[in-house]
Amino acid sequence: MVQYRLFRITGFVFMILVLTSAFFASPLFKSDQEKDKLEPSAQNFTVTPATSPIKVDGVLDEQAWSDAVVINLPYEWMPGDNIPSPVDTDCLVTFDKKYFYVGFRCYDPEPGKIRAHLMDRDSTATLIQDDHVVIMVDTFNDERRAFQFRVNPLGVQADANFSEAEGYENFSWDAIWKSKGKINNWGYTVEIAIPFSQLRFPNSSEVQTWGFDAERSYPRNVRHRMISHMRRRDIGCFLCQQNKITGLQGMTTGLNIEIDPTLTAVRTDKREDFPDGSLAAGDEEFDPGVTFRWGITPNLILNATANPDFSQVEADVAQLDINTKFALYYPEKRPFFLEGADFFLTPVEAVFTRTVADPDGGLKLTGKLGKNAIGFFGAYDRINNLIFPSNQGSASTSIDQNVTSGVLRYRRDVGRNSTIGLLYTGRMADDYYNHVAGVDGFLRLSRTKELRFQYLHSETDYSDTISSAFGQPSEDFGGDAFMASFNHRGRNWRYGLSYNDRNPTFRADYGFVPRVDIRRASADLTRFIWGKRGDWFTRITVSAFGNVTYGHDGNLTDSTMGLQTGYSGPLQSVVQATYYREKEWFLQEVYDKDQMSFYAEIKPAGGIMLNLHGWLGDAVDYSNARKAFALNVIPSAEVNLGRNININFQHNFQRFTLRGDEIFRASLSQLKLVYNFNVRMFVRGIVQYLNVGRTPELYINPIQRRTQTLFTQILFSYKLNPQTMIFLGYSDNYFGETGLDVTQADRTFFIKLGYAWTK
Repeated sequence: MVQYRLFRITGFVFMILVLTSAFFASPLFKSDQEKDKLEPSAQNFTVTPATSPIKVDGVLDEQAWSDAVVINLPYEWMPGDNIPSPVDTDCLVTFDKKYFYVGFRCYDPEPGKIRAHLMDRDSTATLIQDDHVVIMVDTFNDERRAFQFRVNPLGVQADANFSEAEGYENFSWDAIWKSKGKINNWGYTVEIAIPFSQLRFPNSSEVQTWGFDAERSYPRNVRHRMISHMRRRDIGCFLCQQNKITGLQGMTTGLNIEIDPTLTAVRTDKREDFPDGSLAAGDEEFDPGVTFRWGITPNLILNATANPDFSQVEADVAQLDINTKFALYYPEKRPFFLEGADFFLTPVEAVFTRTVADPDGGLKLTGKLGKNAIGFFGAYDRINNLIFPSNQGSASTSIDQNVTSGVLRYRRDVGRNSTIGLLYTGRMADDYYNHVAGVDGFLRLSRTKELRFQYLHSETDYSDTISSAFGQPSEDFGGDAFMASFNHRGRNWRYGLSYNDRNPTFRADYGFVPRVDIRRASADLTRFIWGKRGDWFTRITVSAFGNVTYGHDGNLTDSTMGLQTGYSGPLQSVVQATYYREKEWFLQEVYDKDQMSFYAEIKPAGGIMLNLHGWLGDAVDYSNARKAFALNVIPSAEVNLGRNININFQHNFQRFTLRGDEIFRASLSQLKLVYNFNVRMFVRGIVQYLNVGRTPELYINPIQRRTQTLFTQILFSYKLNPQTMIFLGYSDNYFGETGLDVTQADRTFFIKLGYAWTK
């Protein structure tokens, strides 16, 4: 029966794929695309091979730079609307057999005001406050995906994958490349060398044409963003507006092999008879591993791993889980899963690789062959992580059992900027399986309008123990999920419509789908008012939005109507206020709620950012099934002292009251202090403190009056590149509650060594 249902859905998906491809191949569709051109004309450039060797030292003094093609950055696209750039910038591009070279000369009439700080690579929240340059390279020239590289005047790196259809910009992806920057008396220079082995591009001996743009961020009273081509606000796609560079030929990737062995050593001491007794020394654990990357061709990459090192040396961003119904989301940070992660993106997050917890090994193949993008990965895990979703909340568990899992992804380019794709995910263990298969698409209807959709079908069977413990069906069961959205993204108006439908029995155990049993319709409308250079504002927005959600039994479960206004202006200031009128169904009762949210941010000087956001109004007290009044305030601040010291503080305060009496108050604080010796080495300390106070008399069930947790960590890091590194660290956890002072529960010492061998 299960095999028949999977065969039926596979046939249905295949039929949609064929019909959609035929539609886009029709002359009618092509003529529509020609009538409504997606991009303004952007200047094209011919790149020539380097005429001399290049040393990446931040000084553009080689003959190769004198002979390189020069790409100017004449336009400011934000906050100005393709107006002349306030400062001059030259971008130089050349290449040899092994490297793609880019140089920048960034002229500045007041070089003493250049904002540049040392930091760890990919510290993007801090980097975007600095002066920096950006390149985007669409190596397949398909206007769908690109590689992004950013560098500040001191040579600090950030890199990302960018996917147009999903609006995906993932800075967790890491490449191994070179960069240097130098500040001088007329501005600064940046020099970049990217090995072709780190890029994906067509496997061809012919001359290649790539999409390319260069950008410069110039933060002063406002953050001026300059670019090498016009970037129009009345066009929804970005990559379709890029410059093109041609003349690329004869590039080699060598053997295109990368081997990354790692060794992690950990010792955890625990207080066995907590809170009494002393900390007992734990056993030293040594965990070797290796990851292998082979570029079979420049456009087809194979990754394999054995006992991979999935240790994380930084704690996840602290989140309050007080009075929540659904599972919290934490982003993926592990290198093996980040390679080619954009290949597995779909509107419904059916692939969320943090469900793979402790694998013995894994295999991944990703690449693009002509118009076809393919992706596969499989893993053999020692832990089965499960989320049990419903309309009203989600539960989760982790089971010590071996799980075999895999994902298969296929996506085909159709039309000018559209795609159609197939997805399969599967997880299997003793007395358990979950299979999901479906089709999705992104259709660019015009330069401002887009349509996306996804249909998924799942088949699931839990063990009797799990079914009984978490109230799941005792027999195998199937479920469906469907979503569709339409969006218009114009210069002055944006609006969208969307619909989501998930059966009560839909499960996506390889993904992150914490809520099912919904039929939700949403709509939004936004008006943009743009300022001019020197105005008291750079942008004002006014928005209206709403959504309504029903369960599959026909009952209303929640609805929202809201109005929002926003302002951005001098000192890179942002202010936003939103009013919500909501209905929420919980435990057979509908609650009417009025809420106000607020957001404010300002960057008054280089290296200083202040932020405040939160909300107040009616809320549902889920622990006691009643309406309450809530206040949530989240201030944060980031301060750079000189070039070397970075201080980041975040605080989250939440308070629920019932007719003036306090139900609970929760405070979660995080302080991070970093001293950067240079672009490769830093020492960092983190402190996270949670303090929750409750009034037990106002709770239905017995509860502690007070709970506290304290986490501290200190880390020394040296990175020659993202994979060649040394980490030395210490962390500990403290716990306290009513009648118990905060007491240390454990401590951990760790060292991590990694090396990247490339050939």
